[in-house]
Amino acid sequence: MPAGSQTVLDCGGKPLDLAQPRIMGVLNITPDSFSDGGDFFSPELAVERAQQMVEDGADIIDIGGESTRPGAATVTLEEELRRVIPVIETLRSSLTVPISIDTRKPEVMHAAVTAGAGLINDVNALQDEGALEVAAALNVPVCLMHMQGSPETMQDAPAYRDVVGEVIDFLKARVDACLGAGITRARILLDPGFGFGKTVEHNLQLLRHLDRLVARGLPVMVGLSRKSLIGKLLDLPIDQRLVPSITLAVVAVWQGAAIVRCHDVRETREAIRMCQAVRDIG
Repeated sequence: MPAGSQTVLDCGGKPLDLAQPRIMGVLNITPDSFSDGGDFFSPELAVERAQQMVEDGADIIDIGGESTRPGAATVTLEEELRRVIPVIETLRSSLTVPISIDTRKPEVMHAAVTAGAGLINDVNALQDEGALEVAAALNVPVCLMHMQGSPETMQDAPAYRDVVGEVIDFLKARVDACLGAGITRARILLDPGFGFGKTVEHNLQLLRHLDRLVARGLPVMVGLSRKSLIGKLLDLPIDQRLVPSITLAVVAVWQGAAIVRCHDVRETREAIRMCQAVRDIG
């Protein structure tokens, strides 16, 4: 991380030290997520999966109850709460690592943090009505992600004049909005939103110049695991994207990414530890 960056996040009483790259394990409690939809839809399977990811080396578990894959339909508030809250309540005491809630809805943010989540991961960068105010009051870290459009339409025809500059400008504006709402810089992370309203070329440009976003001085999280970019470039189905997913994670960490959001925790952790060892040798 760049000098002066926040290194320890207080995630609801569970610290997350970003002095070295960290792994966020993905736990989708949905029937339709692009990679593992349906695999952990029952609370029992979800809890088991979270515990396994921690054993494999996850530093934080990201729980989501609404798919944000391209073309995904929205989920009702009641259904999203039904999916995630029992799992968070079960895990809060059994996990030593923080829990993140992946949601756009302020009502879910509030219920999840009350249930034990310690970080809000919002693909809509707290733009939904009431989200800024709720996040500010909850006093936990927030991750602001860039997305062009919405999950339903974002891959229809994504277009930019300068994808890197526009993503950075958007995130800067959202940081300013957070500061205005009373969310301190010490609680803010940034995510360029790989695959969210971007073509393959846009994603590659963002990754090639990720250091420009890192240079803004806030921790950067990346989610590249099993993304369609890999399938389009290498013609690989989702269940054969482990090696390229790890490769992309290493490229991101080399440029200063603080958190890697992934499905394959153990393999990704081993790879980024080697990357860090080389990068930091001086």
